[in-house]
Amino acid sequence: MFDFFKGNKKVEQKPVYVINGFLDSGKTSFIRYTIGQPYFQIEGITLLILCEEGEEEYRAGLLEQTDTVIETIDDLEDFTAARLMELEKKHRPERVIVEWNGMWDFREFKIPKAWRLEQQITTIDASNFNMYFTNMRSLVAEQLRNSELIMFNRCDDVDEKQLISFKRNVKAINQKADLVFEDSEGEIDMTTEEDLPFDIHQDPIPLEGLDYGIWYIDAMEHPDRYEGKNITYTGMVMRPGDFPEGYFVPGRMAMTCCANDMTFLGYACRYEGASRLIERQWVRVTATIRIEEFAAYGGPGVVLAATEVAPAKQPEEPVINFTG
Repeated sequence: MFDFFKGNKKVEQKPVYVINGFLDSGKTSFIRYTIGQPYFQIEGITLLILCEEGEEEYRAGLLEQTDTVIETIDDLEDFTAARLMELEKKHRPERVIVEWNGMWDFREFKIPKAWRLEQQITTIDASNFNMYFTNMRSLVAEQLRNSELIMFNRCDDVDEKQLISFKRNVKAINQKADLVFEDSEGEIDMTTEEDLPFDIHQDPIPLEGLDYGIWYIDAMEHPDRYEGKNITYTGMVMRPGDFPEGYFVPGRMAMTCCANDMTFLGYACRYEGASRLIERQWVRVTATIRIEEFAAYGGPGVVLAATEVAPAKQPEEPVINFTG
């Protein structure tokens, strides 16, 4: 394993690391491993707050060796800023790790102003993720939405196509997260061209409906796979205020959890007639994919160079549905 946690900085607010996921998803094993690593050692106390108790436990020797103290909060109603400040005064920790209860809505996560959320990590048992995602989608989405790292473990007996589907569902909710899939042999990769539902060797590559959403996510992770290729699709016009003259975003709305939880998927597109386009109109775009520095991205990313932009009718299903 490698250093998943960010290095600590000398700041006034106490850094808080949150590890969430459902019971027995591997949270305790992950924390136990990490706090024992040399790179994670600090001067001072680490406060570890447990919000549920699984089968795995923390050895007294490990806690003593790493200056880690454990406190338990069993009820969500007790996870308050006032209660956390009591623990702050009691232990005076240099940092805090929270093992969050997966059955608690993460929107209820509140910490004192003297603390700051430094990093959120989600662990997932791949063998039962489909059950949770199907029956508790909103709860799962809140766990995933702002996580910087999402770890799928116990992937050994899960079909690869199913894992690829999990990846797409998660990326639809959180496009920026790093995803790791592990089996008993270690980290695995599921990013082959053969798994894509479209032929990347077509010219241009037609991207309609869900295919567009899958392409958008795959291009974010593997931009080199598409550089120089031509694509064609129907998209909705968005014109962000911070974009330079001659650029717009032709994209699609995507449902990632429920009807009230949608996001817009689209890359910047260079087009001489961008200023004549109307916000939210539908267009048929044919473009070449480039990887370029773009200020709004804060670095390099996918930029489309349009060769044709023509008015189009709204698709029969204007919203891409990742929940099916």
